[in-house]
Amino acid sequence: MPGFTDNDISRQVSLSPQGSSSSVQVSRQAVISMGIHALHEIGSDSICHVCIANGGSCCQGCRYLADGIGCQQRNTSCTAWLCGFLKLFLYETGLLNTWYDFWDQVPGQDFRVDFTPEVMNVTKPLQLPQLHRLSEALAADLHELARSHIAIGFILTLREKIDKQLDELEHCRHSRHKTNQVKRNIRILSSPFHRFHKELDEYRQQASWSTNFP
Repeated sequence: MPGFTDNDISRQVSLSPQGSSSSVQVSRQAVISMGIHALHEIGSDSICHVCIANGGSCCQGCRYLADGIGCQQRNTSCTAWLCGFLKLFLYETGLLNTWYDFWDQVPGQDFRVDFTPEVMNVTKPLQLPQLHRLSEALAADLHELARSHIAIGFILTLREKIDKQLDELEHCRHSRHKTNQVKRNIRILSSPFHRFHKELDEYRQQASWSTNFP
């Protein structure tokens, strides 16, 4: 789409009436750019740096990863993928479904490659707010956990446990008992994130205030 940036596309898609089937044609590259921009907005880099420093890069072993440079062939699949910590972050801020809804529109996702067409139609935007204070708080908690636990790979194991529970939550939504059990497990697993939960409480209070007093 010559002349359109990913922000232009997001704004255009967001203008579609809620529930409307109106769609906007976007390029594969624009979709990738929108995903990367959204992750930058929430401050994902702060969280990723902690995992990378502890040997848990999600790109580890990928043939497209160049030392000191980064990814040499971005695709829709890797852009859409979330680790357990990023899933938790979006889940707690109420943005996880927004992320899923956007990427559900994008065909051809696979493992570390994609078969996404160069042009596609989307009806839902991907617009996430700036949440750097929250992401920095979670990163600080993770850094503290990694420093205080001598077990090798502690936070990486924690990441996988959280990831598993959030995936389970997605699959058990029709069972209230199972849903409550999984949510309890998530609360227990995330209980060491004291800074994050403090910032999260403030974020939710501000969001509630904005909703009640626009």
